[in-house]
Amino acid sequence: MNLATDLSPAQRVAYLQTLPAIRERCGRVYELAKLGKLEHFDYHPEKESDVVDFCIEIIQRDFDTNYTFASDLIPPHSRWRHFDTGRERIGPLLNSWASADKTEVTKRLIDLFLVSVLLDAGAGNRWVYTERHTGNKFSRSEGLAIASLDAFLEGYFSGEKSQPFRVDANGLSLISVDETSNPMSGLEGRTSLLSNLSQALRTSPEFFGVDARPGNLIDFLTKESQPDGVNRKVHISALFHALIQGLAPIWPVRNQLAGISLGDVWSCNALVSEASTGIPAGAKFNPSSRDPVADDLVPFHKLTQWLTYSLVEPLEKVLGWKVEGMEDMTGLPEYRNGGLLVDFGVLTLRQETISSFYPDPNSDIPLLPPSHSAIIEWRAMTVIELDRIASAIRTKLGEPSLTLPQVLESATWKGGREIARIKRPTTGGPPIDIESDGTVF
Repeated sequence: MNLATDLSPAQRVAYLQTLPAIRERCGRVYELAKLGKLEHFDYHPEKESDVVDFCIEIIQRDFDTNYTFASDLIPPHSRWRHFDTGRERIGPLLNSWASADKTEVTKRLIDLFLVSVLLDAGAGNRWVYTERHTGNKFSRSEGLAIASLDAFLEGYFSGEKSQPFRVDANGLSLISVDETSNPMSGLEGRTSLLSNLSQALRTSPEFFGVDARPGNLIDFLTKESQPDGVNRKVHISALFHALIQGLAPIWPVRNQLAGISLGDVWSCNALVSEASTGIPAGAKFNPSSRDPVADDLVPFHKLTQWLTYSLVEPLEKVLGWKVEGMEDMTGLPEYRNGGLLVDFGVLTLRQETISSFYPDPNSDIPLLPPSHSAIIEWRAMTVIELDRIASAIRTKLGEPSLTLPQVLESATWKGGREIARIKRPTTGGPPIDIESDGTVF
């Protein structure tokens, strides 16, 4: 599909906001990589086997039972895992809510998970959260999850103090940067994100109800679902559509088509074609001068997909629903999954192309904005490589039913973190740093 010629502007926007578009557009970048036509990376597919072997070692270390691999013990990639870091927290919370009906319990989890995921952008290498009541310290995604859980349980996000276990527009509108004494990277962006979320909840009652609450997505999904025995089934596209449309106002304005902000969708230099812009593929250009119908846009929707993965689990575990179409979801294009590829040499960065982006002369770690074409290439390759790695893991383990969310949880995301600690023990950070504004990763 050529976005420049095959679709109207409104159709292009609609397409870029679908799950299949992510894999299709990233696939185009991958095809260029095979030809050596990326601007910033060289691709070494022969190194994929090293990644696969490393990931399998982690899976077998963590999920072998009496030397027998048990794939059914691997949970899906979800925010739920982060909440349970060090000890179980969600299970006891569900027990404490035993008197509430399942729909209300699921709404509470959706409230919590949604606001927590939106706060789950990189916190930086030095940020640490001290858990209330235990004094235990946590960093990165786990620290952000536990911090948001503590805040949720204290009614921080609720506009109804008599009902603390909820998130709503009124509660979010009262949050300010000055209320926290534990600064983290992108704090202003996060606070702005929550303020924007307040407005988004109010302006989309078809998704969030008249009381502007994320948990009311259940009511929308019920209308989109069908009976499935004693329970219900719903397609993943309904949830993703509600999140893409309902949360659209919260993202900063970046690329636009037909006057509509696209969110986590970016122009990739390597995809620029003479037919659409008159600029040869790979040539440097000013993105602001790009033809608005050019066929160079790549969607990722990382936070929306991370949120989608996270909300599926309460739907299935608490409500007992079946969510269909999960194969349309992709691996998450972020620095842990992507870092795994760089650290094992599947992707090697052409450092001369980003020579001005090394802020520390004593470090070989570049710092790039999320809009940089190197980051777009890296993320696009990560999406496709996660598919390839997951397929190879299934084949080597003889486990065809092992899902991509299970591979993300048990292998690639965890593997990216572990190889980073090995290669950079001082910080445990990724091989490429990304300037965090709290709204992309």
